[in-house]
Amino acid sequence: MVLNTTVIDRVRDASRQLVRELGFMNGSLAGTDLSPSAVHALIEIETCDGITARALSEILRLEKSSISRMLRKLVRSGDIIEGPGEQDGRERRLSLSAAGRSRVAAIHAFARGQVADALGRLSPQKCDVVLDGLRLYAQSLAAKPDDVLASSPIQISTGYRPGLIARVTDMHGRYYGRVSGFGQRFETVVAGGLAAFCDRLDNPRNAIWTAVRDDEIIGSVAIDGEDLGPGIAHLRWFILADGARGSGIGRQLLSAALDFVDQNQFKETQLWTFAGLAAARHLYEAYGFTCVEEGSGTQWGSEVLEQRFARACP
Repeated sequence: MVLNTTVIDRVRDASRQLVRELGFMNGSLAGTDLSPSAVHALIEIETCDGITARALSEILRLEKSSISRMLRKLVRSGDIIEGPGEQDGRERRLSLSAAGRSRVAAIHAFARGQVADALGRLSPQKCDVVLDGLRLYAQSLAAKPDDVLASSPIQISTGYRPGLIARVTDMHGRYYGRVSGFGQRFETVVAGGLAAFCDRLDNPRNAIWTAVRDDEIIGSVAIDGEDLGPGIAHLRWFILADGARGSGIGRQLLSAALDFVDQNQFKETQLWTFAGLAAARHLYEAYGFTCVEEGSGTQWGSEVLEQRFARACP
């Protein structure tokens, strides 16, 4: 998958802001008088006791002269101890002194405090969003280049399948409970509406699609060709599991649904959502939808700025 340059720019900007908050830009870090590279070096030495200067240079991506100057300062400050290598006496092994271990413990405490303070300013729902994002990012960093190619293929299937109502309701409840604070009433509306719709799937103007991986539903979308009147397609229950966002599965589902709309010659497709879901809105607009109506509403359990999007049949 090739990342959109806008996404990369946003990540870079966020990283720069984090760097400023942690103190990289003023020449010190984590409440110490040390440079960022010196703090990084202490943490790496703690992680790998006895690491060589050469290996440390590769990890920090610093030239030999820069590493040598930094290590001399850390030795003079009493933070690290140099010892001879087991195989080659000329090779110096690096370990933390007692003072160095105390320094690193203080660095970790400072970092935990910074994170706790930042998360303390967020709602529990937003903390969950941050946690999910960090988890996905960590998984991506740990993955090998071939992992994506080796993962199980995604199948887009149509029609009811066992567990569909429960699974689609669960994906809605978890996602919107986290990002918007919706609760029991919202899940009841989703489950009730979807169950009633599945009873009408014998009508050829109605259809539902699911994205399935390893026999698990990880996304869905439906076209209700009845509830808005003749010639109007209602796009409903468009949702992806947390780990499936950003993978292109949403576009596959939306393409399948809108191909169905066009083949059945609906005059227009409509959908209801609410303000604040920027990624979803961008996707809808990419497929020709336009926001045609906005207004405060509570149909999902709490007051939001509801939006109606429409797309004319080509």
